[in-house]
Amino acid sequence: MTALHQILLDRLNSGEPLTFAEVMTQALYHQEHGYYGPGPRRIGRSGDFYTSVSVGTLYGRLLATLAQQTFEKLGQPSGFYVVEQAAHDGQLAEDVLSSCDFDYVIVEPNPRYEAVQKVKLAAFGHRVSWVSRLADLPARPALFLCNELPDAMPVHLVRWDGSIWQELWVKADDHGRLQFDPGPVSTDELSAEVARLPLDLPVGYTTEIGLASLNWLRELALAPFHGEIFIADYGLDHEELYSTERHTGTIRRYRDHKTDDHVLEDLGACDLTTHVNFTRLMEVGEAAGLKQQLYSHQGRYLGKLGLPWLATLEGRPPDTATQALLRQYHSLTHPAFMGRSFRVLLMAKEKTP
Repeated sequence: MTALHQILLDRLNSGEPLTFAEVMTQALYHQEHGYYGPGPRRIGRSGDFYTSVSVGTLYGRLLATLAQQTFEKLGQPSGFYVVEQAAHDGQLAEDVLSSCDFDYVIVEPNPRYEAVQKVKLAAFGHRVSWVSRLADLPARPALFLCNELPDAMPVHLVRWDGSIWQELWVKADDHGRLQFDPGPVSTDELSAEVARLPLDLPVGYTTEIGLASLNWLRELALAPFHGEIFIADYGLDHEELYSTERHTGTIRRYRDHKTDDHVLEDLGACDLTTHVNFTRLMEVGEAAGLKQQLYSHQGRYLGKLGLPWLATLEGRPPDTATQALLRQYHSLTHPAFMGRSFRVLLMAKEKTP
C-alpha cells in the first residue's frame, strides 16, 4: 500500500466520497506523494514512458520553425514570444530556445519544477521568464506550446448500464482495497457532458469525461496573449473514442514502459493517463472564441514542418549527427511510432479588445 493509498483510504473511512477525478488528481499532483508533485520524472529509456521531447532535440527545432512561421504570419510584431505550459524539466524549452531568438515564458505553478527549469535554462538568461498562471501571461503576440498536457488532466469515469450513464465512484472494500462503485453523476457540469454521450453502446461500456481539460482550454482562451496555440497529444476523434471495441475506455497506468488498466493500484507510483477527446476539445475551443487552423496526425504535420530542413540535406551524405536527427524524424513521423498515435491541434487566438 502506497502512502497516497493510505491518505485516500483515511478520507473514505471518514465518510468523504471520492470521484475518480479526485483520486487521479491526488495520484498525479499530490505535493509529496503524487507521481508528478515532488518534481520532474525521468522520461525516455530510463523512465516510465517516451514523449516526443525525449526522442531528441529535433522536435524542439521543428517547433522553433513553427515559432518563426507564426511570427511571420502575424506580421513580425515587436514583443513576440513563445510560451509553454507543462514544461516539465525544461528540455523542450532548451531545444526551442537553442534554435530561435525569441523570448520564452513558462507557465509553471509548481515551485519545484520552476527551480529545476531555472537551472537547466540558466544559460539563456533574461530570454526566459516564469508565470504561475495563464492569466499572468504578457499581453503580447505569442505562440503557445503545449506538449502532452491534457492527457494528464484528471477525468471522471462513467459507465452505461443500458438505460442511464452512472459515475464510477471510488470506494474501499473491507480489506482496504480501492474499487469502483457506480452511482449518481456528481455535478451538473458533468451531467451536461454526459448528455452528449451516445446511447447505442453495450451495457457496461465505460469512458472518461475530461472536465479539467475543457475548463483549461476555456481559461487559455481568456489569457491575455494573442497569436496561435499548438497542442500535441495522443488522442482520438469522437467516432474513434466511442467505438464499441473501446468499451473499457482509455484510462491507463504506465510504469517501466508497461501499461495496464489497474488504475487504482500503486497510486502515486505510476503515471495515469487518458486519450484526449479532440472532437470535444475543438468544440469547446470554438465556443470560447478560438479558431481552428489545423487538426492532423503528428506524422503528417511534423513531416511537412520538417521539409525545409530535409531540403538542406539533399546532395550530401549525412554525417553522424545528421543521421541521428533523421532517426528522430522517423520516430516522430512514422505511423508505426509516434506519427499516427499523436495528434496536433493548431488554433488561432485573436487579440482581446
